[in-house]
Amino acid sequence: MGMHIDGKMGDVAETVLMPGDPARAKLIAETYLTDVTCYSSTRQMFGFTGMYQGKRVSVQGSGMGMPSISIYAHELIHDFGAQKIIRVGSCGAFRPEIELGDIILAQSASTDSNMNSLVFKGMDYAPTASFDLLLRAYQVAQEKGIKVKVGNILSSDSFYGDDPEEWKLWARHNVLAVEMEAAALFTLAAKFDRQALAILTTSDNLATEKAASIEERETTFEKMATIALALAD
Repeated sequence: MGMHIDGKMGDVAETVLMPGDPARAKLIAETYLTDVTCYSSTRQMFGFTGMYQGKRVSVQGSGMGMPSISIYAHELIHDFGAQKIIRVGSCGAFRPEIELGDIILAQSASTDSNMNSLVFKGMDYAPTASFDLLLRAYQVAQEKGIKVKVGNILSSDSFYGDDPEEWKLWARHNVLAVEMEAAALFTLAAKFDRQALAILTTSDNLATEKAASIEERETTFEKMATIALALAD
């Protein structure tokens, strides 16, 4: 049993989807899974396990930011035996060609966080998705006719930054979008020899200054969840 996740070994499936919002975890479980049980509600960070097309799947809220997802991902792996963790969330695009609703598969995650610098004693570590999951996700998207982009993203510690132009540096180096969790998830998965991927829905674009409505976000969310759920064994 983890310190922040209720339950015992066996309550969590080997494949876990991780949205940041615990309410989104509940929505995924209620919308896509059958025979659902809630294995954790500590701090209202809900975790659910159920069945999807004959496969056992869990959905666990992660909270916002790398410190929060690090806590929950660590416990899922170390205390509950999770083998594959797939982050499903939103992102802000840096590139003007990326449309609202486009799905981004994060191949790698640059970061402005100091978390990995502390671990690697000031050296640069490249947090990278698991190739098998990335390839399978891309293939699923192609089969289902879902438009996706694959590339490097930024995992940032700051949602409201002081420099409104800072994103342009990342954009010039072909970083596709920003979110707040993937770099920590990829690093933890590598440490414990597990698989990890981040599947992100573009909710706004800093280059074009466009932003999706609540209704548009819900429509595109279905595409992201469909890809992620297809990766369960």
